[in-house]
Amino acid sequence: MSAAPPSVVTLGETMALVRTTEIGSLRHANSLAFGIGGAESNVAIGLARLGVPTSWLGRVGDDSLGERVAREIRGDGVDVRAVVDPDAATGLMVKERPSAASTAVHYYRAASAGSRLHPDDLPDGWVEGAALLHITGITPLLSDTARAALHAAIDRARAGGAMVSFDINYRSALASPEVAGPVLRQLAERSDIVFGGEEEFAILYPGASAADAAASLRDAGCATTVLKLGPDGATVFAEDAEVTGPGFTITPVDTVGAGDAFVAGYLSGLLDGLDLDAILRRANACGAMACLVPGDWEAAPTLRDLERFLDGDSDPVRR
Repeated sequence: MSAAPPSVVTLGETMALVRTTEIGSLRHANSLAFGIGGAESNVAIGLARLGVPTSWLGRVGDDSLGERVAREIRGDGVDVRAVVDPDAATGLMVKERPSAASTAVHYYRAASAGSRLHPDDLPDGWVEGAALLHITGITPLLSDTARAALHAAIDRARAGGAMVSFDINYRSALASPEVAGPVLRQLAERSDIVFGGEEEFAILYPGASAADAAASLRDAGCATTVLKLGPDGATVFAEDAEVTGPGFTITPVDTVGAGDAFVAGYLSGLLDGLDLDAILRRANACGAMACLVPGDWEAAPTLRDLERFLDGDSDPVRR
C-alpha cells in the first residue's frame, strides 16, 4: 500500500506478458521471459518510482496470472485495487523482436477480465480524494462497460476537483479510426491534459495537425495538449505558450512503454510544480530511459536514477 493517500489514480487493463529473450520470430524462440504490462499500470509504476503516491484499479481473473499482475504492481509501491472476476480470465500479451530494430506485440484479451471493467468497480471516494485521474484511449475501446467506467471516473474527478489526464494511446487492433475517433475525442474534450502523437490527434480530428487539434481541444475546455515526438522530444500547446523539449540520443533496446514513462515523468513534474521546460526535460528523460532495458516498465526511473542520467547527458541532442 502507498504510504500516503494517492495523488494520482488510474484504471485500466493490465495483462500478463510473455516476451522472447532473443531477436527473431516467435515461432523459432527457444526461451521466454514472463512479466506483466498495461499502459495505465506502467504510468502508475513510473509515478510511484518518482515519489508520487499512486493507485491503480483494474479487473483480473481468479487465476495465477491475475495474482501475478496484482503482486507485481503492488511490489513497486502502487496502491492496488484489483477486482477479481470469477467468470473471466486475465488477459495475455506476447511480445517478440523480429529484428534488432523492431518489436511486435500480440494481444489475447477478448472477453478478458480486464475488458469487463464496470462503473460499479469504482470505490466511493477513490477518485474524489486524488489530485489527478489518468486514463487512456485503450480502455474505452475494450467494452461498453469499460467506457462507462471511464466517464463515471471523470464525473467523480470533476466533482472532487481533480485534474483529468488522457493519453490517446490508440490501438488499431481494438477499433478502426472511424469507430475510435468519436469515442476518443469525447474523452479528450472532457480532459485537462491530453497526450498523443501526430497521427493520434488526426484520429480525434480527421485532417487536423496537432496544433489544430490543440486549438479545438482548448475550445472544448482542455487546457494543455502534449504532442509526443518520440526521440525528437515533445511539444506542449498551452493557452499562453508553446514549448518544445528536445529528446535524448540513446541506443534503444525496447521502445514499448516509452510513451507511458514519458507521461509519468510529465505528470510527476507537473505535480512537483516544475515549469514547462523542466517538466519536458524530465518527461523526455524518462521516455528515453525506458528504452534502455527490455520490458514495458522495468526501466522506469527513480528520481535518483533520473538525476544520474541527466548528469551524464546534461545536453540533450536535437534530432
